Order: sequence, then C-alpha cells, then structure tokens
Amino acid sequence: MKIEKLLTRFPKKRPLLSNNLQKIYAEHYKKNRDGGTPASFLAQKLESWMHKKVATAIPLKKLTTLDTLEIGAGTLNQISYESVNGNYDCIEPMDSLYKNSSNLPHIRNIFSDISEINSAIKYNRIISVAVLEHIENLPQLIKKSIEHMADGGIFACSIPSEGGFLWGMAWRLTTGLEFRLSNGLNYSELMRHEHLNDSLEIEILLKHYFKDVNIQRLGLGRHLSLYTYIECKNPKNT
Repeated sequence: MKIEKLLTRFPKKRPLLSNNLQKIYAEHYKKNRDGGTPASFLAQKLESWMHKKVATAIPLKKLTTLDTLEIGAGTLNQISYESVNGNYDCIEPMDSLYKNSSNLPHIRNIFSDISEINSAIKYNRIISVAVLEHIENLPQLIKKSIEHMADGGIFACSIPSEGGFLWGMAWRLTTGLEFRLSNGLNYSELMRHEHLNDSLEIEILLKHYFKDVNIQRLGLGRHLSLYTYIECKNPKNT
C-alpha cells in the first residue's frame, strides 16, 4: 500500500451505531474496560502483554526522570505497569472512565484532546495501549505527538493485530460470541464502529513519520498474532 493513497483515507468517518447498540453502548464500553464479563476478563489477561511492552519504552536519551504522555488512558490501568520516574500526563476524553481511579494521584494533567496541550510542553515518552486503531484522523495525531516529543524521545504503542486472521477469529469466538448470547446483537457492528484502522495502516503511517520503527508481535506475523508493539524514534521531516 502506497503512503500517498493511504493518507487520502483520513480523516475517517465513524459508522453510526444502530438504535439497539446505542442504548447499551456506554454501559458495555465501561464494563469491557473494567473486565466485567468473562470474555473481557480473559482479554485483559492477554492484553497485559501490550501494557508490559509499552512500559519498557525508553527514549534514546537515558535520563534519571522521564516525562510521559499517555494517549487514550481510559481507566488509568497503564499506571500499574509503569516504573519510570517523572511527570505523567494523559489524554482521555471520557472522564467517566477514570474519575474513581485510585491511580489519579499519579497523574499531573489529564487532557481531553492533544490540542489542549501547550506547545511548549515536551515529553520523553509518548505511549498508547489499544488506542491508535480507534483514531479518526491518525496522521494528525501522529504529527501532533511528534511536536510534543522531546529531543531523543520515543513514541511507543501497542495495538491489536486488527485485519489479521488470528485476531479476527479470536474476538469472534470470545467477546463477539458472548455479546451475541447476552444481548442478541451483532458485535461486528460495534467493532466496525470502534476499530477504524487496521494494524497494517498503522504500521505504514508510523514508518512514514519515523526513521526508526521496531515492530514486535505476540505471535507470528500480522495474520498469526493477537497483538503488535511498535517503537518509533527519530521523527522524519515530512
């Protein structure tokens, strides 16, 4: 896929949900993030791989303290995996996800959008876990992130291997099946609404904006893996 053609796909438009799904969306989203169903509880156990990989992200400049920005922090569950000293800021538009979190004292600032961050603020680490597949205008987010990267910083993300065979089979036979049995609704519609970008698109975009991109997978290749971890350093002048 050529980058010029890929860039024309953005910004993407999120498909609307049917009325029946709209009624249960907020409740399901929170329950899924909290691991409140057997399938989502199992998924969280597997997703710990993504959290652990992101926690290892260290910039080129090895400093005593490292300032971190987490994109799409959700329930603030990444904090429990982190051991890096320094200021920790988050972007999360849904305050209902984190308002009762015990990890709030560890956060310096919470923004609802990256555009709210003062241009003078720079981060050594910009991280995200299972977020980039949801972003409507991903190129814009990547470019804004680069603007907030300190010299020698790192942009690190973990994502589901969306678009791959194993990932597709996994959610259909676990969360998708559980959702249909409990609600009588098609989980595929929800996934189309949520996952706008597949892993290949994300990888191509990151390689376009960064000189050094390291990819690791929980599995073999895009089609036989569940999750993908990507470390990016040295932004290009694009």
